[in-house]
Amino acid sequence: MDNAMVALTAETRSMRLEISGFQSQISRLDQRVTTVEAQSASWTNRDQELLHLCSRLTDLEDRSRRNNIRLLGIPEGTEGADIPSYLRDTLPKLTNTTFDPPLEFQWAHRPGPKRQDGKGRPRPIIACMLRHGQARQLLHTARTQGPLRLGTLEIQLSADFPRETAE
Repeated sequence: MDNAMVALTAETRSMRLEISGFQSQISRLDQRVTTVEAQSASWTNRDQELLHLCSRLTDLEDRSRRNNIRLLGIPEGTEGADIPSYLRDTLPKLTNTTFDPPLEFQWAHRPGPKRQDGKGRPRPIIACMLRHGQARQLLHTARTQGPLRLGTLEIQLSADFPRETAE
């Protein structure tokens, strides 16, 4: 009986030690879960802030491009070295519209590198107009007149929006 009692006491002590170990493990795991939950809440706030900032960035980019127009279909090289002068002379003829004061551009260019083979679609011309009203007038005229023709070529005139806005 004494031997059985000693064995039970030893087994009880070993179980207490195991239980104590389990309690400390549970305590550490509880602390880790609490930390992860706090970080998760922080990430949710950061996600919302990131979405808000992306929205503001898109809005700012839209505003910075509101005077820009994009012309598609003009063969490369026809504009010569001075694209703004070419556009100032060509756009009134293309849209059958007179502008007073004459069209003025801050800049105009073809984006990207020139195609080596010269084949395929020509790169678009992107131009930033000095006056917002003239840019809107050109876009309205292009929409209402239908396809614009430069000789036998069909030219498309559109606003230059960022990809996110265009989609």
